[in-house]
Amino acid sequence: MDGPVCAACWAAIHPITPPVCDRCGDPLPTWREPSRPLACCARCRRTRHAVDRARTVGAYTGPLRAIVHALKYEGRRSLAKPLAALMRARGAEVIAGSRCAVPVPLHRSRHRRRGFNQSTDLARHLGLPVVHALRRVRATAAQADLPAAQRHRNVRGAFAACRSGRALAGATVLLVDDVSTTGATLDACARALKAAGVAEVRAITAARVVTSRR
Repeated sequence: MDGPVCAACWAAIHPITPPVCDRCGDPLPTWREPSRPLACCARCRRTRHAVDRARTVGAYTGPLRAIVHALKYEGRRSLAKPLAALMRARGAEVIAGSRCAVPVPLHRSRHRRRGFNQSTDLARHLGLPVVHALRRVRATAAQADLPAAQRHRNVRGAFAACRSGRALAGATVLLVDDVSTTGATLDACARALKAAGVAEVRAITAARVVTSRR
């Protein structure tokens, strides 16, 4: 692995492995029948999502959380390449068949302050063409600063498809972000893409907050 992280820390990342919910990527009970590879967790069976399939590297904790923070908040952009390699390994089934990778956009004011979009850096190393199909049409409070119950409201209507997004009508696309906490941002982006005619929206993240346990 490259980047300013020791080999022991990379090795300490515990990936989320099958069986997983095909819709959100959370781990499923290990007794899940292997003949049902596309099973969904109870939460996803109850709730309608705009994201059709999702995968992640691992739970947003420990070394993986520290690595994502180093990329996102400390500007250690060299970490994007090895993180994306893990995303390719864990998310091969959602990457395969996707026309392009669509990074979750930052609002221009936040992009100006940070100087880069970590989702774009990750998307560039996933082996798919990168299409900036979305734009953030209004600034929002940082999701990390809000309780889970307010996150969907915070990003509702915050994204819209660009001209390049409308050109993806009928396609299967892969949304890329660093972390999924409640899935609110991914869902809002997926709704904007589907409103523009995208047929299927998949998602891949470097980490996610796991809501179900084995």
